[in-house]
Amino acid sequence: MITRRPSDGGKYAPLGRYLASAGEESATLSFGRIESILGTALPRSAATHRAWWDNEIHGGHVQARAWMSAGWRVTEVNLGRSSVTFSKEH
Repeated sequence: MITRRPSDGGKYAPLGRYLASAGEESATLSFGRIESILGTALPRSAATHRAWWDNEIHGGHVQARAWMSAGWRVTEVNLGRSSVTFSKEH
């Protein structure tokens, strides 16, 4: 198993740290819970565009760096229920 260190910077770093400390293999979080972890609101595009949650480590999705550098990937997004499922990479 690869151990990764979550990103140290950026407004999404608290999400990376949260996931890095999670003991489960997957975690489904509501958008509200993610906002609580971040201490700030998600952008409107997170609730309306599936692509906001893409697993992109290079490029413009800085939020993805937070969960991917912690060793997690988004495996499901449910915009209707305002939730996202993250799974550990192996």
